[in-house]
Amino acid sequence: MIEKIWFERHPAGWALAPVFWPLSKVFGWLSQSRRRAYQNGKKQAYRASVPVVVVGNITAGGNGKTPVVIWLVEQLQAQGVKVGVVSRGYGGKSAHYPLRLTGQTTTAEAGDEPVLIARRTGAPVVVAPKRAEAVKMLENEVDVIVTDDGLQHYALDRDIEIVVIDGKRRFGNAMLIPMGPLRESCARLQEVDFLICNGEDAQAGEISMQLEPGLMVNLVTGEHRPAACLQDVVAMAGIGHPPRFFATLNALGLTPVHCQSFPDHQPYTAETLTELASLGQHLVMTEKDAVKCQEFAQPNWWYLPVGARLSEPESTELLNKIKKVKEEYGSSSA
Repeated sequence: MIEKIWFERHPAGWALAPVFWPLSKVFGWLSQSRRRAYQNGKKQAYRASVPVVVVGNITAGGNGKTPVVIWLVEQLQAQGVKVGVVSRGYGGKSAHYPLRLTGQTTTAEAGDEPVLIARRTGAPVVVAPKRAEAVKMLENEVDVIVTDDGLQHYALDRDIEIVVIDGKRRFGNAMLIPMGPLRESCARLQEVDFLICNGEDAQAGEISMQLEPGLMVNLVTGEHRPAACLQDVVAMAGIGHPPRFFATLNALGLTPVHCQSFPDHQPYTAETLTELASLGQHLVMTEKDAVKCQEFAQPNWWYLPVGARLSEPESTELLNKIKKVKEEYGSSSA
């Protein structure tokens, strides 16, 4: 229901306005007060010895940040830049922080997105609720640090801010939480360095981005198949906006016999997914879901990897801006 209120202007929003509206005002005041405390020096933000690039958003829910982080890391790596990634590790709980991911780190410890980023890019990834602690662990061995989310984490200073926008849903009713989906007002967009529009038509000043699906990958065997080769499939997605995944499957020629949405970052059990998979011949999911159920996957479970494609020449300008900032710092690993 909250999604319908935020993005579809459901009438229930008016009924809840007497409660949500004043709470939104309080949320906005607290958010602005906290940011001003760092801006005027009352609170001290940590300044890293290497450039920090924040990839975030101003709305709650999934906008496509993780594919952008992966794209950015891979592009910089291709240029010979040593990149580290830091994250809050939402959905994970570790016995200690900061936590540096290894090949044995589970999503229960680090969260699903950090594990996915580490596996896809091979870059060092560190998670910590206080991102500055993660940065301190990495900054002496990399040239650039990319932080997955954290636009509103003002305790960490940053050099470049990138905001990812859901091209279809945009900013919903443009109101602050809980009345709307905004973490900060749309005026904040005027202050960031780059805007990336995920899907649909980018507006003036935005970099256009499309998610390009690859081949289906079997969780057990690693076999690759075109999506159209799988029939009688059950689809599941535990991401910020599951309908985007289901629409992608439809575009690939798949019409699932059943689509199941789960809350973002929700952990899975073998029993739940085995029962769900029994509704068809194959169970298909996002790559973000796959990293959470690799240990108990069945031979008929598949995931669909996606990659971000950003428009030119804007994406080159973004990379050049990071390169310029890096040169101003000097390479920490030279």
